[in-house]
Amino acid sequence: QVQLVESGGGLVQAGGSLRLACIATERTFSGDAMGWFRQAPGKERELIASIYWSAASTKYVDSVKGRFTISRDNANNTLYLQMNSLKPEDTAVYSCAVLNSVSLTNPIVHYWGQGTQVTVSS
Repeated sequence: QVQLVESGGGLVQAGGSLRLACIATERTFSGDAMGWFRQAPGKERELIASIYWSAASTKYVDSVKGRFTISRDNANNTLYLQMNSLKPEDTAVYSCAVLNSVSLTNPIVHYWGQGTQVTVSS
């Protein structure tokens, strides 16, 4: 059974930083695109960052560009999301996923993580 396990969420003040991690078990995803989604209360889930298997290509939605950095360690089957300058509107459940491509539009998800809560207080 493939599992994606996120960690690193929590409560932080506005302007602070968090680093999310997503570890894949049971198989390697070194040849796949991966990404981070988030879903805020009352809103649809949104793919906010993606990364190609070689890390040569990354994409971000405008709302996180310049503040968030997606990276991956294929040797350890781990995906990261470094989040800086956090804002209250970043509050959401963040989930990692294995994707069909790095496109942020109409993503096709092969596997989901269970999600981790990030809460940013003002």
